Amino acid sequence: MTSEHGHAAHHDGPHAHHDGPHGRHDGPHGRHGGSHDDAGQAELLDLDAEVLATHLADITARLPLTAPPRRIVDLGSGTGAGTFALLDRFPDAHVTAVDSSAGHLALLREKARARGLDGRVHTVQADLDADAWPDLGRPELVWASASMHHLARPGHALRAVRELLPPGGVFALVELAGFPRFLPSHAPADRPGLEERAHAATDRFHAEHVPHRGADWGPMLTAAGFDVEDERTVTVTVDGTAGDAVGRYALRSLERIRGAAAPALDAADLAALEALLDESGPHSITRRDDLAVRTERTVWTARRP
Repeated sequence: MTSEHGHAAHHDGPHAHHDGPHGRHDGPHGRHGGSHDDAGQAELLDLDAEVLATHLADITARLPLTAPPRRIVDLGSGTGAGTFALLDRFPDAHVTAVDSSAGHLALLREKARARGLDGRVHTVQADLDADAWPDLGRPELVWASASMHHLARPGHALRAVRELLPPGGVFALVELAGFPRFLPSHAPADRPGLEERAHAATDRFHAEHVPHRGADWGPMLTAAGFDVEDERTVTVTVDGTAGDAVGRYALRSLERIRGAAAPALDAADLAALEALLDESGPHSITRRDDLAVRTERTVWTARRP
């Protein structure tokens, strides 16, 4: 289920899904990352795409376009959630998927071939913090989902996007307004509220290491020369009974935040977290029947004058 409301003021929630599960600068939008970490991130990105597919399709359907785009650039594409949602929405379009992870781009190309879409997808490995970007063509639409906050110089990147677009071209910037929550507030029984305490710990970590997490992108878009046409927050709830993907999504997500949260948790909380992450144990989060995905995404759509 999704609902939405207008969003004019600064949002105080954390806009940083990929800071939690995918790590700072090690995720699909970062600068580096080993193959093992790439594989774990890729699995989580794929689960994210599967669980939130309907929601993502709704965002692409609401983009304020005057005509269907023929050329699209997906900045920080990861393994292709946005790329394939855009290809589904715009059947005549070609997408250039840009990411710093060669492993994620390889997986994206494999998916494109398996879906018979390889003729409509081009991948480019690039660091968006670089002074000069590679040639990305002249897209009518640029899409960036949960990627811009990772950049050291987001203002530079926003200006580069503006120069990439023709007059009238649209930039869609999507950030998660808070890391997804999965457990009810009374869970687990021995340590109620554990999930919120773990997220509070990671919020403190990322406040130091990811300074653009939670940014209000509207003024930055305006400063970069865009006309901001829409800003809205979409609230998402996915019932865990819909399938086992929610349980696996919860497991992999909590695994990814454990490292940042563990130093701030007491021994009892840490033991309860380990029990949730023990797939073979009786208290594994994958065995619970009361899970739900609860999250928000903020969508800014801006146009080059």
